Amino acid sequence: MLDIAEELHRWVEQGRTFAVATVVAVGGSAPRQPGAALAVDSDGTAIGSVSGGCVEGAVYELCQQALEDGKTVVERFGYSDEDAFAVGLTCGGVIDILVTPVHGGVLPAALAVAAAKAPAALARIVSGPEELMGRALLVRPDGSYEGGLGGHPELDRTAADEARAMLDAGRTGTVEIGEDGSRCGRPLTLLVESSVPAPRMIVFGAIDFASALVRVGKFLGYQVTVCDARPVFATPARFPDADEIVVEWPHRYLESTDIDARTVLCVLTHDAKFDVPLLEAALRLPVAYIGAMGSRRTHEDRNKRLREVGVTELELARLRSPIGLDLGARTPEETALSIAAEIVANRRGGSGASLTGAHTPIHHDGPRAPAGRIGSVA
Repeated sequence: MLDIAEELHRWVEQGRTFAVATVVAVGGSAPRQPGAALAVDSDGTAIGSVSGGCVEGAVYELCQQALEDGKTVVERFGYSDEDAFAVGLTCGGVIDILVTPVHGGVLPAALAVAAAKAPAALARIVSGPEELMGRALLVRPDGSYEGGLGGHPELDRTAADEARAMLDAGRTGTVEIGEDGSRCGRPLTLLVESSVPAPRMIVFGAIDFASALVRVGKFLGYQVTVCDARPVFATPARFPDADEIVVEWPHRYLESTDIDARTVLCVLTHDAKFDVPLLEAALRLPVAYIGAMGSRRTHEDRNKRLREVGVTELELARLRSPIGLDLGARTPEETALSIAAEIVANRRGGSGASLTGAHTPIHHDGPRAPAGRIGSVA
């Protein structure tokens, strides 16, 4: 739901009534991930998507029904359903959808927080006793929370701890806890949606290839910084799509800026005086991806220099160099695509191999849910 928070927050401010359908779990080739949402207001206006086209007619009707009867429902759509062709889910996937009307409570507050790009997590009960379904808790980074899940007094505290841990990691997904807040009570399933600032992509080296990579990075949803020590090259005119342009020695900037486990570092400087001190620092940081441009000869020379300054083999193993996947890329745009493809494969656990003739999963985001349908709950 938080993926369309800005528009939904405007709906709240305009006093519109609406229902939201949120993907709770997926399996197989379902195209959208947990947290993806479709909303329908009382006039029939729809925004968002839960399946890239599959089943959305059926989900639209569920939202309209929720607006009429005020009930929360969970539905599962899967290829093995007898009506799979009727609802359009013929891709072999399975999706669980939570549909809930939005009329006060903590959901409008969660939308306001997400629309403001502030960090918070929204935890909602998506499996458990009927009377608790859809109950929500808004959790802040400091562990404070508002709203309530009902049930046992310890439930909110345990749910807040679990949601805060997922928020720290920037993750959205489900977690199971006991109805009494322990690990041994009757199980509840929570959908935790994390609202976090966009992950960072830092591109070192203000070259033509960097300009193309900035555009691709923005398309993928990164907050993109370009850093170069040469002011004549690191200019807004050359990188109009960048969120930030920094004129500084790369290693000095990296030592002073904020990074986290989602940050990707792309080293395009292709010059030992920049590369070595930068990579010496980068390879010891807890970031998601580190790639460096250069020929195989450059790569071997750079590795030799890094070993000489004390970089270990384990640290060197984190370096993606030459940067990118083998697409036969030649132009800056093609090279940017190959780098972006490697970043996505690294993030999602993909091999980078062609899907044609392969027997590996198309999606790498968790085990396949069993086929069938979960009944509605009031």
